[in-house]
Order: sequence, then structure tokens, then C-alpha cells
Amino acid sequence: MKILGIIPARFASTRFPAKALVDIAGKPMVQRVYEQAVKSKKLEKVVVATDHAKIKEVVESFAGEVVMTSDQHPTGTDRCFEALQFQSADYDYAINIQGDEPFIQPESIDELAGLLDGYAQLATLVTPFKSSEQLFNPSLMKVIFDKYKNAIYFSREVVPHLRGVEKTLWAEKHTYYKHVCMYAYRADILAEITQLGQSDLEKAESLEQLRWIENGYKIKIGITNKESMSIDTPEDLQRALRAYDLI
Repeated sequence: MKILGIIPARFASTRFPAKALVDIAGKPMVQRVYEQAVKSKKLEKVVVATDHAKIKEVVESFAGEVVMTSDQHPTGTDRCFEALQFQSADYDYAINIQGDEPFIQPESIDELAGLLDGYAQLATLVTPFKSSEQLFNPSLMKVIFDKYKNAIYFSREVVPHLRGVEKTLWAEKHTYYKHVCMYAYRADILAEITQLGQSDLEKAESLEQLRWIENGYKIKIGITNKESMSIDTPEDLQRALRAYDLI
């Protein structure tokens, strides 16, 4: 399989403007993500897809591959599709590597790539929740899937509900899975899903992957024990810096 890694990096962010350029121990976040991604053994190439000249300039300054994309894209998936169209080579799959995960492990990318066999339409990773505090955090996506490892549903709420069990014990009594926010798209499927209108479930949960499920697409699930840490707010950044002993 020939796989392209794409890092969407937009400039605007409601909770953390210009976070792609924020300094993390001497390097901008986008550089941290890029340097982790290019360590993957399964990616043919890695490219940053941005909507802002300053981000493009920074990526070029560390000799990274970058393409300019529209500033009108509603999702990272749409930005990935435009970036894929800019490529001179053909790719079987594209992997969307979140631009706000500076500590993403290359092995996680390789695990996701390992699910791609030409038949898989879409794929993503999950990892078991480790605490009740994490489990009940609505910012962390919960995933349920069938015995064939196809996603059934993604939610901000805890699913399934454990009837007759105190909520404080849910994490002990059942294995819940957290979404690792990285997606793989088969090239032809990426072209199709970017033409779909928003779905009702997507609007309810504000999760675009529900649009794909509602329209009958299959999302293959891989279980990993590796975690990353997304940076959505300045507070997240401080927690990450402490967690990785960078302050």
C-alpha cells in the first residue's frame, strides 16, 4: 500500500488561535508533529496542509513538505482531500495526522497503516480508558464497535450505559474505548465522503465520523496501547509540557 501522511494545520482556532505555531521547547508545534510523523516506517511521504502563509513559511524553514489549501474547509478531512489532489503521485490511502498532537508516536501511525489492506474504506485507532476521570470527560470520544472491529458509534457521552451499576464503578466493570484521533482514508472513499452533507448525528455530537457511518461507510478499528495528547487549549499545552518534562 502506498500511503500519504497529511497533517492539517489551520491558523484559526476558537480556543487556541495559531496553535500550530506555538513554541514547544524550542520548536513550533507543527514541526514537532512533522518530525514524529516522518519517523513512521509505513508512510511514503508526509505533507503539511495549511491555509496560512506563516505556517507554510515555518514548515519550509525546517525543510518540511507543505501545500497551501483553502481557508474555507469545514473539517480536516476536507483539507486532506485537497492536499491529496495536489500530489503528483497516486496514493492508495491518506492518513490524517492531527496537527495538534506534537507527541504522536510513529508506532501508532504504523499500527493504523497496518489495518490498510486495499479493502478497508476508513480506519482509526482506539485505546482502553484508564480512569473514570477520563471516561466522563466529554472532550474524549468514546467508541463502540462490532465483533468484526467495525465502528458502530462514536460519542461524547459514555456508551454503553451500565444499567444497575454505580457510575463510579463503570470503568472497573466494563472496558471502554477512547478514540485516538487519527484517520486513514482510502483515496476513492476520501473523495466520496467529502461530498456528503452534514448528518443529523454529526450535528448532534459535532463528530464528523458519524456522517460516514450514517451513510453506510465502514470504519475499521484497531486497538492500541499507545496514547498521545492533543493540544486544544493553552491549559492543555501546560499539562503536556509537564507530562513530558519539558518545563
